Amino acid sequence: MLAPDVGSTNNDLNDKSPLVSQRSKIMGHLSGLFGRNTTTTNTNDGGYIEFGSMSEQRTETRTLGTFAGVFSPVSLSMFSALIFLRMGYIVGNAGLLVTLLQFVIAYAILVFTVSSVCAISTNGAVEGGGAYFMISRTLGPEFGGSIGTLFFLANIASSALCISGCVEGLVENIGPSGYLIKGVIPDGRWWQFLYCSGVNTLNLVVCLIGASMFAKTSVFILTIVCACLGITFFSFFYQGPLEVAIPDANDLVGNITTAQYTGLSGLTMNDNLYPSYGKDYTSHGEMVSFASVFGVLFSGVTGIMAGANMSGELKTPGKSILHGTLSAVAYTLVIYIAISLLTAATCSRFLLQNDYLYLAGINVLTGNVALGLITATWSAALSNVIGGSRVLEALAKDRVFGSLLDFVTKGTWRGNPVAAVICSWLLVEFVLLIGSLNLIAQLNSVLFLLSYLATNMACLGLELASAPNFRPSFKYFTWHTAFIGLMGTLIMMFVISPIYASCSILLCLILIMFLHLFSPSKETHWGSISQALIFHQVRKYLLLLDSRKDHVKFWRPQMLLLVNSPRSACPLIDFINDLKKSGLYVLGHVITGDANNEVADPSLELLPHWLNLVDHLKVKAFVELTVAKTVQDGLQHLMRLSGMGAMKPNTVVLGFLDKQVPQDFLLSVESSYQSNSFTEDIFPLKDFSNLGAVEYVHMMSDVLRFNKNLCVCRNFYKLNKDHNKKEKKFIDVWPINFLHPTEGDAFDTTSLFMMQLACIINMVQQWRKFTLRICVCDETKHSPLLVNTPAQQNHVDKIKELLKELRISAEIYPVIGWKDVFESQNQEPEEYLSRCNELISEQSAFTSLSFIYLSNPPLEESAASDFLDDLGTITNDLPPTILVHGVSTVISNTL
Repeated sequence: MLAPDVGSTNNDLNDKSPLVSQRSKIMGHLSGLFGRNTTTTNTNDGGYIEFGSMSEQRTETRTLGTFAGVFSPVSLSMFSALIFLRMGYIVGNAGLLVTLLQFVIAYAILVFTVSSVCAISTNGAVEGGGAYFMISRTLGPEFGGSIGTLFFLANIASSALCISGCVEGLVENIGPSGYLIKGVIPDGRWWQFLYCSGVNTLNLVVCLIGASMFAKTSVFILTIVCACLGITFFSFFYQGPLEVAIPDANDLVGNITTAQYTGLSGLTMNDNLYPSYGKDYTSHGEMVSFASVFGVLFSGVTGIMAGANMSGELKTPGKSILHGTLSAVAYTLVIYIAISLLTAATCSRFLLQNDYLYLAGINVLTGNVALGLITATWSAALSNVIGGSRVLEALAKDRVFGSLLDFVTKGTWRGNPVAAVICSWLLVEFVLLIGSLNLIAQLNSVLFLLSYLATNMACLGLELASAPNFRPSFKYFTWHTAFIGLMGTLIMMFVISPIYASCSILLCLILIMFLHLFSPSKETHWGSISQALIFHQVRKYLLLLDSRKDHVKFWRPQMLLLVNSPRSACPLIDFINDLKKSGLYVLGHVITGDANNEVADPSLELLPHWLNLVDHLKVKAFVELTVAKTVQDGLQHLMRLSGMGAMKPNTVVLGFLDKQVPQDFLLSVESSYQSNSFTEDIFPLKDFSNLGAVEYVHMMSDVLRFNKNLCVCRNFYKLNKDHNKKEKKFIDVWPINFLHPTEGDAFDTTSLFMMQLACIINMVQQWRKFTLRICVCDETKHSPLLVNTPAQQNHVDKIKELLKELRISAEIYPVIGWKDVFESQNQEPEEYLSRCNELISEQSAFTSLSFIYLSNPPLEESAASDFLDDLGTITNDLPPTILVHGVSTVISNTL
């Protein structure tokens, strides 16, 4: 019968219970697909295919169209504080040419990123969470969760930025030096914080009402902003030269209180062409630079994700995100270029650098700019806070941070994430404490750029992985656009702020590692781009790996372990994982029966359990299952088909066929392999087998016939690594063929293969403390009674020289008593083998592992049983033992 650590299998297909269950599942799916009451079919990637009433229920929760849901929030977010409040800062310091260059750079990054967003959004169903949902479903939960968290923080910072811009415009219009009315409201750091808190609370109220209220508000505000922009453009052409008052709050200009607006003038345009960086009067007189200007500019146009953030409320996310985002990007770019040209052609540099609200001073309707500024910045702040709350809700639903965000999912009312909205509102309050608009702008820009970088990376990975299912409807996307977008965002992150960029990337990496180790979402089946990329590269390298170019210098063990009962074979599975030495390791299992009579292949149902076992045992192995009428046929299947290309097993490991009662290492509480996850219904404990001695010996012959090295393992139920470290000292190699001993045994292929395996296991960390012993059956130096032939005299010296040439660090251990055992060979064979067993046992008191020479199995069926009995006698009651037979050279002494 098969031992507990046997390397063969005997699952009987007469037990139909797993297959009945499998058949029921299949029939259930079929009836579900073609029945009238179909609702939803789950897919492996965590998504679903909708049928029947489920799609109708889902449609009821999605109320927003392209214009209200995407175009309006994206346009308003891209206008934000920049259009009315910071164009003077940008053009006045950077000059027209650099300003246009920065807009080209910014919008190039945005357009390439938008193409990536459009590609993902038109490649499948997009749920709530916007950019986070896209990234996490592409790059996996760890990377997606990390970027999603930072994207949430970017939305929070952006909301605070827009609120600060709104309050700054409010103070400059009705504050102590207001354009409209002076002294209506007081000014000061804490007064401004109070006003910011008021606007933030107003956002809270709107968000608590729901997404439909936000959509209606955004469309109304966009109408107001567009009207204000129209009046502003009219003012540039209508207004003649005039003196514009400088705000009293600007104490950097001395006694000068006015600046010149020239109207359309070529001279003014020429004066404003080139950069002339001055001091920023809103940041305590800090010097302006290219980086700080670009940070402010880019922070104003980072709203391309505002529409994607509302993906959970859009009727048709793929279509709406595509058309709404692209049209909003084109529209805002035209407006920005036009206003840059008109500003440079009409306003003196002094005016632009010292009055960021210059548009109010030159407008035919002074209150027009105030209205446009306040509404644009407020709506952008509102868009960011509601978008951020949706990202937080998606993070909570996916349990990225486990129970930490459970309060978000519990705090949802009628589909509105009330708890997420309140949490976002609180975080905006904290960011507002920073105070300076331009300081917030740099932080905001870096965080948004990081999320854009991840989006481009996701698309680039999908394209490079050549995944057949990545075929977006958006046709203007290539890997070139994704790569340019990725590199552009990465470079501009460091241009804006090296410190913020480095810290955000470091924080992202820390979050990835944290989520990989602790996040419950890492077990989700969303599909990770890493797997697709690994497959893509592995396929390439497998094609490059040519078996015709194999060389003995680079030989490594590539093991196929045939397992019958995983419950009783855990120590052996673990040990072979150590022995493989970074080589291929395949766990093979044969299900005996006739697969042609079954509805479904039974190996498909068992495979996930085997993969879970591999994870539980922490071994680096592949699993191959096959169905065959006999175990011998199944072994032949596995030897022929296991592996791929040049990565094929070169060594087959079998468990020994004996009557040892198997132990359940998965059930025993004393076992280091104990687990309650694997019931006996999944992995039954085998204590018998239909495998006979003849078939087993034929399997051994098949291994050698297939030109593969053979290892037969016995007594591995005794193996306990922790216990062995304390009581055991040696790894023994017996380079002598006990069944047919000759003088040349120690130097043949099998003995060299044994030494190689012993050397490999001795190199593994857990086995390094053991001393490798070559047990030499030669007594010429210890017994003067022996015949002192030259061959006997040189035997030990030859082995020493061999070990030196092969760089194997081992101790030569001459065995006393071999002469008497050898002489008994010609008497009674059973007595001789028993004495061989006693000789080995006497030397193995402190041995953890033994390698013993395995003879060629007999070809005659009549000799199979005796051969197996002989091996059983030699290895009876020994420590964990490997019987080894080598078929090819595996060791070299050449450089």
